[in-house]
Amino acid sequence: MSAWREQSATQRVRDRERFLLLLATMFVGVNALALSVLRNLSPDPLGLAALWMLCAWGGHALLARFVPLRDPFLFALVMFLCGWGLLLIERLAPFFAARQAIWLLLSTCTLLLVAGTPYALRWLRRYRYVWLVVGLSLLVGTILLGRNPSGVAGAPELWLGVGDVFFQPSEALKVILVAFLASYLAEQYPALHALGAVSGRQLWLAPRILGPILLMWSLCVVILIWQRDLGTAALFFVVFLLLLYVATGQPLILLSGGLLLAGAAAVAYRLFAVVRLRFDIWLDPWAEADGRAYQIVQSLMAFAHGGVFGQGIGQGSPTYIPVVHTDFVFAALAEEWGLLGVLVLLAVLGVMVLRGLRVALLQGERAFYVLLAVGLTALIGVQSLLIMGGVLKLLPLTGVTLPFVSYGGSSLLMSCVIAGVLIRLSGEGSDALHA
Repeated sequence: MSAWREQSATQRVRDRERFLLLLATMFVGVNALALSVLRNLSPDPLGLAALWMLCAWGGHALLARFVPLRDPFLFALVMFLCGWGLLLIERLAPFFAARQAIWLLLSTCTLLLVAGTPYALRWLRRYRYVWLVVGLSLLVGTILLGRNPSGVAGAPELWLGVGDVFFQPSEALKVILVAFLASYLAEQYPALHALGAVSGRQLWLAPRILGPILLMWSLCVVILIWQRDLGTAALFFVVFLLLLYVATGQPLILLSGGLLLAGAAAVAYRLFAVVRLRFDIWLDPWAEADGRAYQIVQSLMAFAHGGVFGQGIGQGSPTYIPVVHTDFVFAALAEEWGLLGVLVLLAVLGVMVLRGLRVALLQGERAFYVLLAVGLTALIGVQSLLIMGGVLKLLPLTGVTLPFVSYGGSSLLMSCVIAGVLIRLSGEGSDALHA
């Protein structure tokens, strides 16, 4: 690319990202002001908005310097969702808002570090077995030493913590596994391609394919048995199947993997009360609307109450939903911003997924980069579908977070790591990305 073309492309990226950030700033600022006025001019919402603006515009300036030829949509969309999520948490659970703001600052710095480090992608590929050992060690550590911050007896112990600071290792494990599988499949790609050309539909029975399928299925079963974490297990396996399908192009892989996932779900339904509860209230929540299904019933009522335009920030009653700031933040958004807000959220997540897939397409013949971009994009997309489908009773509840929006420091941090890697990939992709 000539110097003139590079300068022109860089300016277009800056202008587009700046315009999108300006729209996000207007949205966050207006809603923060409305919430402040509702609370008799409380300074807390305005302070959170100011911190968000520092992260958004400071990040924009640093990315313009260190990753000038990047996708102009990714960072702006991420910051828009982060700002919306921060306002929702301040609205729903003010006690946790300051903590989430600190996580936002840390997560933004991590995103910028990952996006601005030239060798970050090579480290992911070169040390994939080291990362895998670290990830599995975190999983074993959670099984042995896991805690639950709520202190409720019998609740899933999915966190490791020191004092009042907790981290959910499964959030880091999902990124590590995607990087490992992308590296493994990229290394096996020539052999898989040759094998598929020779054996056709029998490719999925090859040890190179069947072995990883059974390995990931076993890992998901372990997560189900020892951690009772249905959402993480389903997310891992679905994303892995999508990666395997992209690497091989064999639809039978999706079919066989789907059968394994259904079998694991059937066994979990019989063995674990928490899984059985989620399936039962998914099938018929109204039978126990004031008991075990209270949470999902209140969620559905919040959607109905929101109407088309919503009640307005601070005007609805989403706090009737237990733990609304984590698992059910989507329902709170629907009540206070209505169908219009839901459509905006879906559009933002959809554009983010499309831009992530576009980054993958423009990596050319670099199989590792293609698979890494697809896997990380699938994590965001599939996780969003799982939690939104659960809140709307289209799917059984899985307990995963809504990326960038729900309360949760480890979720926000690892979602920003994913965004940082995608921004880095976009900066190293084809010049066509910026055409």
